[in-house]
Amino acid sequence: MPASELPVRRLPSTCPLDCPDACGLVMTVQGDRVTKLEGDPDHPFTRGFACVKMYAYPERQHHPERLERPLRRVGAKGEGRFEPIGWDEALDLVAHELQRVIEARGAEAILPYHYAGTMGLVERDQPLAFFRALGASELDLTICSATGGAAFRANYGPRILAPRPQDLEHSDLIVLWGINAARSNLHLIPLIKAAKRRGAYVLHIDPYRNETTRIADEHWQIQPGTDAALALSLGHVLLREGLVDRAYLDAHADGLEAYAAEATAWSPARAAERCGLDAARIEAIAQRWGRAAAPFVRVGYGMTRNEGGGNAIRAITLLPALTGAWTRRGGGANLSTSNLFPLNTTRYDGSHRIRDGVRHVNMNRLASALEDRDAPVDALVVFNSNPAAVAPDSVRVRRGLARDDLFTVVLEHMPTDTVDYADVVLPATTFLEHPDLYVSYGHTVLQWADPVVPPRGEARPNTAVFRELAARMGVDEPVIRWSAEEVARDLLDSDHPWLDGLEFERLQREKRFPLRIPDDWRPYADGSSFPDGKIRFGPPPRQLDFDEN
Repeated sequence: MPASELPVRRLPSTCPLDCPDACGLVMTVQGDRVTKLEGDPDHPFTRGFACVKMYAYPERQHHPERLERPLRRVGAKGEGRFEPIGWDEALDLVAHELQRVIEARGAEAILPYHYAGTMGLVERDQPLAFFRALGASELDLTICSATGGAAFRANYGPRILAPRPQDLEHSDLIVLWGINAARSNLHLIPLIKAAKRRGAYVLHIDPYRNETTRIADEHWQIQPGTDAALALSLGHVLLREGLVDRAYLDAHADGLEAYAAEATAWSPARAAERCGLDAARIEAIAQRWGRAAAPFVRVGYGMTRNEGGGNAIRAITLLPALTGAWTRRGGGANLSTSNLFPLNTTRYDGSHRIRDGVRHVNMNRLASALEDRDAPVDALVVFNSNPAAVAPDSVRVRRGLARDDLFTVVLEHMPTDTVDYADVVLPATTFLEHPDLYVSYGHTVLQWADPVVPPRGEARPNTAVFRELAARMGVDEPVIRWSAEEVARDLLDSDHPWLDGLEFERLQREKRFPLRIPDDWRPYADGSSFPDGKIRFGPPPRQLDFDEN
């Protein structure tokens, strides 16, 4: 039957990209081809539209450069010259080389390099069980959110909590600080616009005028790297004018005197000069913030890309504690909602197999790790990432990848900069070709996605590859052998009330499950998640001087 005569189906899916929105999608499929991608109109957060990038995904799915067969290098590293080989030959070669490295140098000479090429918990995280069972080096995932997360936890304890996005309907001041939400948190925009129609005031603080600026009542074009000074100045005015919640602070604040001393040093005039802003506007917004019923701040990660980034996040996210905004619906701050998903994460990624004293490699320092001859990396296995393009100091990274004595395996969809340096390339499935479970760091809907088309050519899921390698190398860890369904069932093995009534069969059938978070959910209304419940104002955040060179 001609392809044009095959039946057309509309099938649900979930966007796997590293974005807070984790969109529910509807894929139009004819035969084995995806012909259209749309936002799911029935998804409570996506509400029928997707981003520009994802609308073009069907073209990528069927692009002629998709990798379809295992490849073995035949040219020099970096040339990208390969010959096709069969799966058995490829896996035998990889298993042999990894075993050779273990026997010569120990398992810590193997480094998995990975990140968020997919946000699906199965294909992103389950492969780590293989490397942890081997005793390979641990990769510290520092390249994106680590600084912001560490800063937020320094204030509020081990659990990073946030209001639900729909609680913006109760907000009367919305501050979008260091985030171009119209590009990187797109589905928050309708909620912000709705809040504006109800009278909320929107301030956008960002070094650049961008799409988000257009929806704001006011834009502050702050000098890069000065966010902590501005936040401390706002705190200065709030304290000076008595616009703080003394009862909340008396009950839950620790180190407030030290914080107040630091904030006192940042008058609006001083902060305005440092930040390139207007002192009168700093004063006015601080007054508005202190008198708002439910002020809310959405913080982006962009400001953490410098030496003072952690201090900036700390200074900004302490402001809701200063005013007691956490006690009111629609008040507080949001860095991430991912910790709101109460899944059982004790086993699915092999964390129980991490050995005491195992070597850790900071992914930002890959170049140095590849140059280290005292503790060498002799085998590099790359999946869900493209370090030749994204790791810092790319000239040195590529020089390290070009080492003749480095055995490199890359699992990928397309020829990338890193693929050019691989000894073995293994074609990976896309999110449309394998099942997976998704959480979100921008909303509170748990999602399951089944494949909508068969794998392209001979492509295989990451998990299938490491399952085969484990069998060849005699790695004994049950988690590696779990199917995607078994991983999902284990993750859902939780008695938390927010998952009440959820079983895998229901999630597989309905594809999404909004967490049963109470309507009056107010994170940190009763203090932090530290054992003593105190919010850490001290040691206080500071505005750091740093060298831009």
